[in-house]
Amino acid sequence: MDLIDQKYWEERYATHKIGWNVGYTSTPLKIYFDQLKDKTVKILIPGAGNSYEAEYLWNNGFKNVYVLDFAKQPLDNFKKRLPEFPQNQLLNADFFELDDSFDLIFEQTFFCALHPSLRAHYVEKMFHLLKAKGKLIGLFFNFELTEDGPPFGGSLSEYKALFEHKFHQNVLEPSINSIKERQGNELFFIFEKKS
Repeated sequence: MDLIDQKYWEERYATHKIGWNVGYTSTPLKIYFDQLKDKTVKILIPGAGNSYEAEYLWNNGFKNVYVLDFAKQPLDNFKKRLPEFPQNQLLNADFFELDDSFDLIFEQTFFCALHPSLRAHYVEKMFHLLKAKGKLIGLFFNFELTEDGPPFGGSLSEYKALFEHKFHQNVLEPSINSIKERQGNELFFIFEKKS
């Protein structure tokens, strides 16, 4: 499955084949953001795409937000919308090569874009990128895993088994406030790094 590389994602943006892009902040994440009190937390949004979530956070006083994507086009799109956003917080890089640490990492259609063979590696990398008691928060797709992706699906039992060794699974349940197009197909989760 070597086809899902940087070139693949650049091509998807160039041809506007970006069905995951909803054009605004995902409702479950917006509701979570709105109850965050500490605006100094260091946040990563990997595989961020056009990153309306990062824009929402930035506009609400979170200035320690890092946006990462393999493809350059969505980062350029983001910078056009938010010219004041620091260039050094826009990371055009491979997630698996990132060397940094964060308090919070938000997952939104990144996990499902990775080939399933990379899932254990994703868990390890998230564990290493998070500070002590750091949290991975977001949405997973809840539909049968097939080889026809991305997006690649998964199930609640699969996610539980995959993350249980490295994370306390504080929340992992069907999302009750997904956007219309994804209702019934998303799980909301809050995982905390184990010490």
